[in-house]
Amino acid sequence: MNQENEKKLIHKNTRPTSMRLLVYDFMSNQKAALSLNDIEQHFHYADRITIYRTLKTFEEKGIIHSIQENTTTKYMLCADKCNETTHQDLHLHLYCKLCRQTTCQENFSLPQPIATNFRIDEVRFFAKGICSDCLDESLL
Repeated sequence: MNQENEKKLIHKNTRPTSMRLLVYDFMSNQKAALSLNDIEQHFHYADRITIYRTLKTFEEKGIIHSIQENTTTKYMLCADKCNETTHQDLHLHLYCKLCRQTTCQENFSLPQPIATNFRIDEVRFFAKGICSDCLDESLL
């Protein structure tokens, strides 16, 4: 287990249990958002409820953010600037219609919301199309 990951969890006010460290390590190596089923497939002997609770704790602490994709929720690691109060992931989530993966497009971001008389905790910015990898393959 990576001690750096343990420090990141502690920094986010999250106790670094064995399962949390395993899930964090796994999620930190993903390039696309994953559903609970996708994550569960990686942890053959782990309890589904434990994985779900870990994901919910991570979401509450600003470690991951959820992306609603039709009837499925997928999860992706947050940027370090997210915390328990607000998620600062103001970027496009792209769903590829060919490979069916959802990725965070950090290079396409929304400007900071204008300050108003209410607090914006989350903005969902979602698009469907074809990712660059699938476009490159279709040109072959």
